[in-house]
Amino acid sequence: MRTLVLNAGYEPLAVVSFKRALVLVMNDKATVVECIEGEPVWGTRYTYDRPAVIVLTRYVRVPGVRHVPVTRRGVLRRDAHRCAYCGKAASTIDHVLPRSRGGADSWENLVACCLRCNNVKGDRTPQEMEWELRLIPRPPRGAQWTVRGTERSDPRWEPYLALAA
Repeated sequence: MRTLVLNAGYEPLAVVSFKRALVLVMNDKATVVECIEGEPVWGTRYTYDRPAVIVLTRYVRVPGVRHVPVTRRGVLRRDAHRCAYCGKAASTIDHVLPRSRGGADSWENLVACCLRCNNVKGDRTPQEMEWELRLIPRPPRGAQWTVRGTERSDPRWEPYLALAA
């Protein structure tokens, strides 16, 4: 089970295991906002509800800009697993400006690409191929990119994640 952790201002911070969430609650560092009914956790002295959403009792200052690291999985997710050149299902990533010509591994230079387009393009730029990008590659934005672990979100979290967006 996974638990959504909210800051004292009710903005999402992270998703942790229910064991970690229970430790935060037991140490009075967090309170339970929503719990899973019918699945209590038995301690030596007390019975605790299994937390689904917790809120921290003290505000945790989060740095203003969170850098989202560039990963293959992240690029495919950002582009919805669609090829930036033909629009078919993508399984690889492609450097718009090839690495051999100084292209960096950055959000602005990587796009999702199908295997056929990736092989045809090879070591050339889209302009040399007379291809047009179907999207402009940009760094991802939004709460789902800044809150760790919300890729597989729980329906109970939706109202809390909507507050942060």
